[in-house]
Amino acid sequence: MIRGRFATALSLIAILSACGGEKKKSGASVAPPPTSVTPTPPSPPPVQAGCSLRERQDWVAAQMNEWYLFPETLPADRTPTQSTLGAYVDALTATARGQGKDRFFTYVTSIAQENAFYASGSSAGFGIRLSVDSAQRRVFVAEAYEGAPALAAGIDRGTEILAIGTSPDNLRAVSAIMDAEGSAGVTNALGPATAGTTRLLRVANASGTRDVSVAKTDYELTPVSARYGAKIIDDGGRRVGYVNLRTFISTADPALRNAFAQFKAAGINELIVDFRYNGGGLVSIANLMGDLLGANRTTSEAFSHTAFRPEKASQNSSRFFSPQPQSVAPTKIAFIGTGSSASASELVINSFVPYLRDRAALIGTNTYGKPVGQIALDRSQCDDRLRVVAFATQNASRQGDYFQGLARTVEASCQAPDDILRPLGDPAEASTRQALDFLAGRSCTPIATSQSKIASGSAGYSEAAAQGNRLELLMPERPTTPQREVPGSF
Repeated sequence: MIRGRFATALSLIAILSACGGEKKKSGASVAPPPTSVTPTPPSPPPVQAGCSLRERQDWVAAQMNEWYLFPETLPADRTPTQSTLGAYVDALTATARGQGKDRFFTYVTSIAQENAFYASGSSAGFGIRLSVDSAQRRVFVAEAYEGAPALAAGIDRGTEILAIGTSPDNLRAVSAIMDAEGSAGVTNALGPATAGTTRLLRVANASGTRDVSVAKTDYELTPVSARYGAKIIDDGGRRVGYVNLRTFISTADPALRNAFAQFKAAGINELIVDFRYNGGGLVSIANLMGDLLGANRTTSEAFSHTAFRPEKASQNSSRFFSPQPQSVAPTKIAFIGTGSSASASELVINSFVPYLRDRAALIGTNTYGKPVGQIALDRSQCDDRLRVVAFATQNASRQGDYFQGLARTVEASCQAPDDILRPLGDPAEASTRQALDFLAGRSCTPIATSQSKIASGSAGYSEAAAQGNRLELLMPERPTTPQREVPGSF
């Protein structure tokens, strides 16, 4: 049974985002609802056989004992004293977390919720990605998704959220929320990730300030945006392919193939691969991305290696390139990354270092630093899926110890801010502009290896408001699967 579940797991790697996983946060709830009626609390669902808290905790302990990549860090006494399953998992991984090896990468999630997301990007929300400037106590929209309610309401990249409430009578300024509760208060104010949750938002952009009511709905995330996800940029006569992948889910397969088919037909051999907000996802899609970038690679050349702990060495494997009909042969690649670029994103970037050397560059800021992956172990009667860190990933040169981010691994890098005043993929957007400059052979300032968060020199709806801001994607204390894989999503 373990081996059967493990086979599925290798194609379902889950990634924790860069923001929010570093530390725990606390906060109070949003302002009280505009009604004085006290609702009758729903009856708790019946506990399934074998699904008491203690039974679930014991099951988690057994799986960790067998599969965890860092067994030496597990506590000698694993008797559970925590009141929730998540808190127990966090206690088991505390030592590895303190060593920077497992920053909440191991967790328990819903089988049904995760399957729905990986199959089609299905989730419930406003359909926006939020960045927070904690110093200035401000929140901005970094991205809005097609087919979701926020974009339909005119909320897009660069919009600032000034206040949140459920009615005009209880709108609370974002600055006041953050003064009282920190960034976790903003997460609380936005409400649960359930369809029908409605919030009144006071927003501001270049067109002015307005109040808009938006309800969370079920929607399917488009992994490659129809607006800017794939394009050919004419940079003074140089034709460059640009592709922005939001997350590694199954529906990215046809979208990526279509994008690279366009690049191949146009004879493109220089590319910008924008992973700036990509927290990871399916290894199968990371492999496809490698293949689409590997027309000049052979089937005897390794894309990546997977290494388990010594007792599980029989599970070790190597993945070799498999060029596809749509594949291109890049001479140079500019990978745009930030502190939210993690796991599968880093796997792809790291895999090209041995082959392109200084012709593959990291543009933006340092990446998150997650050279490990999880397998999925299921307890179906409880809808529990344990995502346990069980293996490390390495490139063809066996480089893989990049817990501090890829800035120490790549041979070329260029600092650049995330300019949310301009659309993603716009040649004038700061990170895209720097990527184009690298491809053109222009000099730049390398990324400082100490950088680990999203940096931004422009983040809002006016240049004056934007100067000096430092943004990071907003993450709840207990993110949903979509929020882990698409960090900052609400």
